[in-house]
Parts: sequence; structure tokens; C-alpha cells
Amino acid sequence: MFSKLRLPPPYTLGAMARGHQKIQSQQKAQEKAAKLKKQQGHGLSDQMKAAQKALVFSCAVCKSQMPDPKTYKQHFENKHPKNDLPAELKDV
Repeated sequence: MFSKLRLPPPYTLGAMARGHQKIQSQQKAQEKAAKLKKQQGHGLSDQMKAAQKALVFSCAVCKSQMPDPKTYKQHFENKHPKNDLPAELKDV
């Protein structure tokens, strides 16, 4: 009864590919590695560095950083109304 039941031969998962299949597999792995490397270049740390470079102006009172003089002036008028406006913001 069990002798009529035929199962396919066991396949090994770790078998190495040969010939054309091997070359295709290597190319596919190389493309995948290149894609991963490209994605890693645009990580969070790069974005943080770029954002930090954009913050040029620094408040004289609280040392918070702003990207442009207009924002700096608005910040100074709202957060430090009792203090005199710095000379660099009077003409903005």
C-alpha cells in the first residue's frame, strides 16, 4: 500500500547554482546591494545634518536657532518683547 506512494526526492535548500543561473543570481544580488546602499545615503542622519546647516541665525537671548532673519525677528518680538531688538533685525 505504501510502496505505490512516490514522493519527490528531497531538495537541498543550500545547493549552489551553476552556470547561467549562478551569473544571474550574482547580478541580482549585486543590484539589490546597490539599491540598499543608495537608500542608506538618504537616512535620517543626513536629513538632520542638512536641517542643522539651514539654521543660520541664533537668538541672542535664548540661543534658539532660526533659518532666516524674518523668522528670527518674529521670534524675538513674540518671545522677548521686553528686550531691545538687536541691530541686525532693525532693518528686516
